Amino acid sequence: MKHFVAGIMMCVAGVSMYAAAPEKLEVKSPDGTQQVEFYVSRSASGANVLCYQVYYKGEKVIGPSRAGLELDNRVWEMALGKRSLPQPDCWMDTMEADSVSYGSCDETWHPLYGERGTVRDRHNSGTLYLSRKDGSGYRMNIEVRAYDEGIAFRYFFPEHPQAIFHKVVGDLTEYTLPEGTKAWAEQWAQAPFEHVDVNALKQPVERALTLELPGGTWMALADADVDDWCLTKFLASQEKPNTLTSVMYSPVDAVTYFASPWKVIMVADKSGELLEHNDIIQNLNPPCEIADVSWIKPGKIMRETTLTTAGAMETIDFCAAHKIPYMLFDWQWYMPCTSFDGDATQVVSKLDLPKVIAYGKKKGVGVWLYVNQHALQKQMRELFPLLRKWGVVGVKSGFVQYASHRWAVWLHDMVRYAAENRLMINIHDEFRPSGFSRTYPNLLTQEGIHGNEEFPDATHNTILSFTRMINGAADYTICYYDKRLKTTHAHQLAASLVFYSPLQTLFWYDKPSFYGGEPEITWFEQLQTVFDDTKVLGGEPGKYVSIARRSGKTWFVGLLGNNEASSRQIDLSFLDEGQTYIAYVYADGGEETGTRTQVKCSEWLVDGKQALRFALKPRGGAAVRLVPVSDQDDRKVESYQGQLL
Repeated sequence: MKHFVAGIMMCVAGVSMYAAAPEKLEVKSPDGTQQVEFYVSRSASGANVLCYQVYYKGEKVIGPSRAGLELDNRVWEMALGKRSLPQPDCWMDTMEADSVSYGSCDETWHPLYGERGTVRDRHNSGTLYLSRKDGSGYRMNIEVRAYDEGIAFRYFFPEHPQAIFHKVVGDLTEYTLPEGTKAWAEQWAQAPFEHVDVNALKQPVERALTLELPGGTWMALADADVDDWCLTKFLASQEKPNTLTSVMYSPVDAVTYFASPWKVIMVADKSGELLEHNDIIQNLNPPCEIADVSWIKPGKIMRETTLTTAGAMETIDFCAAHKIPYMLFDWQWYMPCTSFDGDATQVVSKLDLPKVIAYGKKKGVGVWLYVNQHALQKQMRELFPLLRKWGVVGVKSGFVQYASHRWAVWLHDMVRYAAENRLMINIHDEFRPSGFSRTYPNLLTQEGIHGNEEFPDATHNTILSFTRMINGAADYTICYYDKRLKTTHAHQLAASLVFYSPLQTLFWYDKPSFYGGEPEITWFEQLQTVFDDTKVLGGEPGKYVSIARRSGKTWFVGLLGNNEASSRQIDLSFLDEGQTYIAYVYADGGEETGTRTQVKCSEWLVDGKQALRFALKPRGGAAVRLVPVSDQDDRKVESYQGQLL
């Protein structure tokens, strides 16, 4: 269970207290745009009901909605000798508000890696203290933060005086939305999206859940700090129109003191701002707990598909030649890998793993290994120290269970144990991030995305930045040469920048022999996976997305179109004023390119007063690398004059 220094976390010591039962707790963001109120009302039956509502720029975006948790502690009460305690219809029914406190925070910190090099944590906070007056000793606090980016709140349980265990069996939190609100929803983490009215969500759907409110406002419902809880999804209420309910995958057993995950409500004028503001999720997680992080090194990675020593040597040579610092052996390097009868300490005979690891070290290419849930559950304590001894640098965990409280704790403890053994981690399949990589940055990335492994279409890819990517990094797995691709190759190049991942997988289904000297591969060679700044230049789910990321003084830009042809432009006003850049452009071409990938490569002199214009093909895209021109650069590059690229 989590350990807390105190029941309320604040960045300042000055706290104002109001005695007696307040009418409500009210917190506004520092810029005043986001506002939340919590209060206790009385139902028709006489029960107390904890409620809240949210405002954005003075407009109500979440109407009066229920909050709280449902607990079933009866057996523990009986077992601990508290057999006469009242049993209300709902555990929250007799909760009363006692007092409130307020605080604020404004600090900056620097992540080991990320979409930005500096993160600001600025918020106003408040806590509503609740208790039951029935002799049970039960207390619950509502901890609230109002950021300029959105609202966050969680349920905190102070230490119980009789040490009664707490069994959380339901999440009562609801979200009452304006009529006509539509959702970009998916039923599981690797699912395609539906664009439907919120009342049509008849099956639980994933978070982040992106919502379009009438009038053009955008909202995302997410969570943070979820290493000691179960998966929670959203479902349309059967009783209240335009209202989403919370669905817990399993009960949560907890010993006080403890806190629920943070519930996050992001509200913005533009869909792209939801992605730009996703630092709120990191800010709601504890700081890094790894003292020495020097061994955690993000980068690009390529899978070796033959599982042979010769194939591995060839792949390592390719990686070294194309600035890819890691190689992965995916499943079946040990057998059987989907059975408890498998043994991940024994390598298949056709693969000389010590020889490969040694060769990789010589070439500057680290080796990652896939390990299935079965082997992890069976022999992780033996395996991780052994992998470190072998010289393995990272583990890709596959088919892991994650949704119940038990398996969520197990999975996050796996990341902690990997850190003890200096192993980086990539969690695959359904797991979706909630900011744990801030606390344990050896968790570089995770899947939890309907990515390239399943060959989605271009329209799907334009949705991801405004939905799934709000949660954090995603291992999308670029499949560059595969004939099953449903997008152009320029679209694939751009996707490697648009879909942020500190561990960026390239050439997922490919072999070194597939490479035919295509000039656009220089994009992958120069691509970075850690950035100092990120800007969403434009876009809307289902239509297109354009994102710029800066590493040092170099900018990388990715533009993804949908399944239809379109004309788009990249406004370069984000560039330094007065500075000229060489724009290395990779766009959709035709047979005139002379390559099977048909990527048109060009170079242009540009500055921040210009915009690059593109005629995107159906399922197309474009990638641009912008490098400042130095006084020593005497190459002859033509100035861009606004022509279509």
